[in-house]
Amino acid sequence: MTAEPVAVVASPLRTVLLTQRWCDLAFLHWFVPPERVLGHLPPGTRPDVVEQGPHAGHTPVALVPFLMVGSGLGHGPAVPYLGTFWETNVRLYSVDARGRRGVVFASLDASRLAVVLAARYGLGLPYRWSRMRGVERRRDGARELAWTARTRWPGPRGLRSRVVVRVGDPLAPDAAVRPLVEFLTARWGLHTARLRRTWYLRNEHATWALSRAELLALDDELLGAAGFPDLARRPPDHVAFAAGVRTSFGLPG
Repeated sequence: MTAEPVAVVASPLRTVLLTQRWCDLAFLHWFVPPERVLGHLPPGTRPDVVEQGPHAGHTPVALVPFLMVGSGLGHGPAVPYLGTFWETNVRLYSVDARGRRGVVFASLDASRLAVVLAARYGLGLPYRWSRMRGVERRRDGARELAWTARTRWPGPRGLRSRVVVRVGDPLAPDAAVRPLVEFLTARWGLHTARLRRTWYLRNEHATWALSRAELLALDDELLGAAGFPDLARRPPDHVAFAAGVRTSFGLPG
């Protein structure tokens, strides 16, 4: 079975600031009342809420571990060594006054200190340097992937996260679930506060080809440190997996 595209690509970027590939991503989503995330969003944005289905009126909080591969400036080659690293982010879903949907990162953990420094001080993103790894194995013909993290700098130090999923069949959403899948994946930028204003950093990438995923283990303190301590104590409301996409980021505006 082949997964159908679940979103359209955004309009082409005029100037490409950064290119990279996101690989082997697990998407764990919990849906919460929008007032729970208000204090985490930059000025000029509001929580983006699901409009229909069982999660209508709620906004997602996501835990997303993955492997970043081949990051490079513009259309140039990937930066050796530093351009490939593990990352886990806690992200929220935002929309601004112009109707631009995006994500807001409550935290980002990465395994390359140089990347953390550049993103923190260049773009104002809340990156943290962490010890991270990923492991994959085959069991009964299915892929099982595990991502682990332990925070290093800046604090709080020693927070841990472990996510294990089993990858299932490709997800070809029908009319009932397509609006939710598009809501979660059709995100063409991120909002971040920098230099006393809110920036929208656009990106473009191919449509996500998602697969069903079964959560085998979750032992996480990153959600709690980001302000959502109760979420890791209950199963996520939605779990999916993606092999990955190549993406490009434009200049902030």
